[in-house]
Amino acid sequence: MATGIDDDLSDGKQSPESVAAVLKVFAILNALSERSDIGISDLSVRLAMPKATVYRFLQTMKTLGYVRQEPDSERYGLTMRMFELGAKALPFPELVDLAKHHMQMLADATGETVHLGTLIDSEIIYVHKVDSKHMLGMYSKIGRRAPLHCTAIGKVLMAWEHPERRDRVLDGAEFQRFRDKTITERGAFLAELAQVKAQGFGEDREEFDDHIRCIGVPIFDRLGQPVAGMSVSFPTFRYDAAKAPEVVAMLQAASRDISERLGCTRFPLDAR
Repeated sequence: MATGIDDDLSDGKQSPESVAAVLKVFAILNALSERSDIGISDLSVRLAMPKATVYRFLQTMKTLGYVRQEPDSERYGLTMRMFELGAKALPFPELVDLAKHHMQMLADATGETVHLGTLIDSEIIYVHKVDSKHMLGMYSKIGRRAPLHCTAIGKVLMAWEHPERRDRVLDGAEFQRFRDKTITERGAFLAELAQVKAQGFGEDREEFDDHIRCIGVPIFDRLGQPVAGMSVSFPTFRYDAAKAPEVVAMLQAASRDISERLGCTRFPLDAR
């Protein structure tokens, strides 16, 4: 005869204890997602949980492979297993695998950081990246969120989105100013999207991070809908406007191949 949580699940009911345990687990995971590493004491204070409780949950999650502990310390962080789990929630779980080779080729050709991002709520989330070969590049990490209105990926996702869905997404967006060049008005952003769609690529002109410029293109599914964006990020002192068309062409060629592998038979960038 099953007992405890098994009983709760079998009859469709959950005990207050099991619900509280689940809430604590996710509170710890969320806290770990916001810091690359954090100690038990900090987690205890931040989450208002006894240290013994935090320690017990961390050890369980460590045993399961979702949490790592730094050698010779009490600092913890998430493992790549969490990313692997999250990647399964992508509309196209194969997207990262299809994009990896192209992203590496783009990074090799440009020497710069290449990102793959998709929509989450009213933001983008980076689901894969290839780092620049240079010491100075754009700071980012897989799983980091970024705004739609001042990133190249955000712009291309919205430029090719169906107008009704785009309106719903933008209703939840905050047009926050990050830098002097950030677009902060919806009307101006929609005008920017029209330009993005007309030219076949999006740009971030130091709108999100100081001294960083990005060029991005959309990736499409079998219905011709944008499901992701791919971008190359340059420190401004290495950005060469004369070579930008070459980068756009490489990005578009990569997008075409990935989109076709996702079932896209009529590549929308050809319709401009």
